[in-house]
Amino acid sequence: MKESVLNRPKDLSSTCPVDEILPAGQMILYGLQHVLVMYAGAVAVPLVIGTAVGLPVEQVILLISTDLFICGAATIVQALGIGKWIGCRLPVIQGCTFAALVPMVLIGKEYGLGGISGAVIIAGLFTLLCAPWISRAVHLFPRVVMGGIVTLIGLSIMPVAGGWIGGGSTDMEGFGNITALLMAFLTLVIILNIYTFAAGLIKNIAVLIGLIVGTIIWGFFNPLDFHLVNETPWINFPQPLRFARPEFHLLPIIMLSMVMIVVMVETMSSMMATSDIVGKKADQQMLRGGLTACGLATTIGGLFNLFPYSAFAQNVGLIGLTGVRSRFVVAVSGCILMLMGMFAKMAALVVMIPKPILGGAGVVMFGMVAVSGIRTLGSVNYRNNNNGMVVALTLGIGLMPVLVPDLFSKIPELARMFLHSGITIGTVTAIVANLTLNGIERPAKNAVSETVAPDPRPSPTAARLMAVRTVRMWLLLRKVEREEAQRGGH
Repeated sequence: MKESVLNRPKDLSSTCPVDEILPAGQMILYGLQHVLVMYAGAVAVPLVIGTAVGLPVEQVILLISTDLFICGAATIVQALGIGKWIGCRLPVIQGCTFAALVPMVLIGKEYGLGGISGAVIIAGLFTLLCAPWISRAVHLFPRVVMGGIVTLIGLSIMPVAGGWIGGGSTDMEGFGNITALLMAFLTLVIILNIYTFAAGLIKNIAVLIGLIVGTIIWGFFNPLDFHLVNETPWINFPQPLRFARPEFHLLPIIMLSMVMIVVMVETMSSMMATSDIVGKKADQQMLRGGLTACGLATTIGGLFNLFPYSAFAQNVGLIGLTGVRSRFVVAVSGCILMLMGMFAKMAALVVMIPKPILGGAGVVMFGMVAVSGIRTLGSVNYRNNNNGMVVALTLGIGLMPVLVPDLFSKIPELARMFLHSGITIGTVTAIVANLTLNGIERPAKNAVSETVAPDPRPSPTAARLMAVRTVRMWLLLRKVEREEAQRGGH
């Protein structure tokens, strides 16, 4: 790089929160919190696909560990950047996207893991080629489109939290049992109380504390199973083509390449939402760098028998919740992920966090993603235009697969692979509806250089202020009582 981020003037951290370098201890805690928030989503894709293609459990664990290593490396590149065109230099966590899950499962059943790997490699190269052109289409994403997509992302992933709260999956025996529901609720209450009444560092790691305390309490009622940890090797060095050799078939390549267009749009939406929170304008160069990093991670991931990568929306919600906007915190998260990928027992240890505990935290995290989109929609002008209809179509059509999962069960399988995701059809609906109803509104040339004021850090809540006042009043009354008792004694 021409200029190291560590050699920039010290006063930058006071004016640009995204470049703030915090004390090492705080960055490790905040980084670990990001990892725990995204961990379940990060391991879900390799777990599902590894199982679907028939890998033994031992190889599925190694596949997950390799995925964590690539996630960490991609996150570091995204946060710190390489040169001018790689990385968005925002606090963005990279992970395997859910948008390509169903197509990859179908490809895996037909062509095996090798067919998935070959398609992922070509899809990654396709993303690298498309990144400069897609980033130029930033004018197709005015605030009404971006806000609608981000809101849709938050609402669409909320059923994931609901599944965790019930115990993991609706297909499992005992789903929604009273213990799981109570523990999820207890975790949520712990997080809310810490967030409400604590301050400073403790307030900012409310989710981390909630996950740890919730897991400990869960262990008293349901003993944690350390079998997976004991069976997992200590060290796992990622190896290319460990599980299968890439096979290149036309239909899987076309399928995943089309899915990557949706992934690029989803990633751009997450980057624009993050930039809005941290106060750094999302211009064409930033979006191109972010998409290039995603394409590079996807291409390399394919060489390791892994899957397409995108920005994780739940971590956008965490940034909005805590107010910690430093990209170096996310870079530390990347280092932690790489260590977890190399030390496989660490990965297996985090897998032990019960799903209901993750669900209690997920309600807050996923809800904050939707809040980011709603806030963006709140700044949109709805007078004398069709913006209201654009939002209505985006949310109405985009939520259909979420609210009615079997809605597209009778259509041809190829089309169903693209319509299973509400984010996919919602994104397409938002863009087409805006172009049809509002037309193209190209920004002025100097619009991209416009600066954005960062969000203020979360202020003390009303409940916390009331608690502080109550305690102060109680201490004052005790002081008055003691003084009166002393006077009476004299």
